[in-house]
Amino acid sequence: MPNLPTKQIDKTIYGPVLSWRFGKSLGIDIIFEISTCSFNCIYCQLGQIQKVTLERKVYVSTEKIIDDLKEFLNQNIEFDVITFSGSGEPTLAENLGEAAAEIKKLCPNKSLQVLTNSTMLLMPEVQENLKIMDRVICKLDAATDKTLRQINRPAEGISLENIVEGIKSFKKSFKGILDIQMMFMPLNLSQIDDLANLLKEIQPANVQLNTPLRPYPMKWQRENRGNHLPEDLVETRQLKVITKQEAEFIEKTLRDKTGLNISSVYRE
Repeated sequence: MPNLPTKQIDKTIYGPVLSWRFGKSLGIDIIFEISTCSFNCIYCQLGQIQKVTLERKVYVSTEKIIDDLKEFLNQNIEFDVITFSGSGEPTLAENLGEAAAEIKKLCPNKSLQVLTNSTMLLMPEVQENLKIMDRVICKLDAATDKTLRQINRPAEGISLENIVEGIKSFKKSFKGILDIQMMFMPLNLSQIDDLANLLKEIQPANVQLNTPLRPYPMKWQRENRGNHLPEDLVETRQLKVITKQEAEFIEKTLRDKTGLNISSVYRE
């Protein structure tokens, strides 16, 4: 296997990123130019989000994404799955579905998935863009609007009710796998029971428990989206995480209360 590329800052394709959930995940950055999201999470691997917005538009052309992907594929580097993530919230991109369809043609045997913060899922056009995906991983970190504002710092107009209803609405018509990912910190440790109730409403295929083991970068650079290689590091600060014992307690509690398949970054 050739060496992994270490510098991809002018490319919409990055990685493969070594994921505890999905193996070698080839990243698709459909936002790309600056970090742009409807959240500004206090733990975001990108650091402080440069543009917090609900604006949907074409941020980077499908043509560039496909050209970058073809160049990457010519290197014969192994990867397991393809994941839309990168420099912000993928569902802000109006051409998400178009890009996914073109990628499917080039990589028909690879699972195509997207990491979303779930803020746009009530929109029919977003649901249409996502229907081609094999897996959609929806973020859910908070059980109250107060905690949502503390942890995820959403754009104005976003509520927990809209997020949960969006996930449930999308799940009704989605034919692929819908997972929930949760980031646990001291701020939301008291909400395990309430989060369990939301999970029972949603009934995802899987629940992924995480905690911010990756330090928070003090400035944005495009390399933050990937593996955080030593030569790419900027000044960071360590965030408060839950312990392995706390993670085991959360995992067991959620499994007992919901009957769902639960995985944890510590266990994996």
